Amino acid sequence: MRIHQPFRTALVATLGVGVGIMIITGISTLSTILLYVGTALFLSLGLDPIISWLERRGLPRWAAVLLTIIALLAAFAGIVLMVVPIIIGQVTQFVTTIQSLIRSGSWDPVNITKEWLHDTFPMLDVDVVFEYLSTWWSTVDVGEVGSIIIGIGTGVISGFAGAFIVLILTIYFTASTPSLKAAAAQLVPASKRERFVDLSEQITASVGYYVMGQVSLGIINGVLSAIFLSIIGAPFPAVLAVVAFFFSLIPLVGTLTGSAIIVLTCLLPGLASPITALAALIYYAIYMQIEAYVLSPRIMNRAVSVPGAVVVIAALAGGALLGLLGALIAIPVAASILIIYRQVVIPRQNQL
Repeated sequence: MRIHQPFRTALVATLGVGVGIMIITGISTLSTILLYVGTALFLSLGLDPIISWLERRGLPRWAAVLLTIIALLAAFAGIVLMVVPIIIGQVTQFVTTIQSLIRSGSWDPVNITKEWLHDTFPMLDVDVVFEYLSTWWSTVDVGEVGSIIIGIGTGVISGFAGAFIVLILTIYFTASTPSLKAAAAQLVPASKRERFVDLSEQITASVGYYVMGQVSLGIINGVLSAIFLSIIGAPFPAVLAVVAFFFSLIPLVGTLTGSAIIVLTCLLPGLASPITALAALIYYAIYMQIEAYVLSPRIMNRAVSVPGAVVVIAALAGGALLGLLGALIAIPVAASILIIYRQVVIPRQNQL
């Protein structure tokens, strides 16, 4: 095969590769912004069923959107006002206690920790553990520790800023969902627009019902956790209930991860006893079985009709590709693909 004008061909190929590299670099640079936009769009689709429900009750669109946004802001403010003062109070109490112990000269954190480990884990060789820790600490660079602490603080501030940005974008997307759908429909030829609108409505409804189902599971876990942790005298039951709620929003591993954090918090010295941690461990072991075999199938089968094997594969693949956001959107994306497969691909194949 002869190639005419090789210089022009090579130039066009080089420019094509350069544009491809530029696009990939741009996506990588804007990954955080894209994560915020994707999360906000996902949450706004989750609020759409509530707005539709309010509209069916006679409210105009603007009133339904306003009421939903006010409820969202109230929930966000309630969580912040509930968690932040407790954290500040506990940190202040901790610093005050440490200062008083240091001034009295009776504080020996090493021996206190050893005694607690001996009492809590009698089979553990505490001396070997502390010897390993002292060896590791002697090799640690103080500058690196300071950099890690600064990085953690920066990450916390960035997390709060990101949450605020997602909240603002969610409000915007929720208010402008009909216009966004109409703009997307205008990109489709008029002959296929009606079919496109029908499929897009089914897909967005599937995403919305999935989000509502996952939030329902989180609310159940959060409320039951608050009640149970208050009964057994766990530390910070309100904060731990919020932890249980947010981790329940993550498919497959969220409830397990949140339960592990709560149980480990109950094991912290001076906050609770091993009996409290054991009671929490037993409770969450039972709750996870009930959620997996009773609550989740009943709630999620009404939200999205996706086979169990597809749910597991989609969640694992989404988490591997896009992290937390991928795990969150994997199941509704799988449900959307199944809708297209059943209503577009199969009918077209049957016509051939």
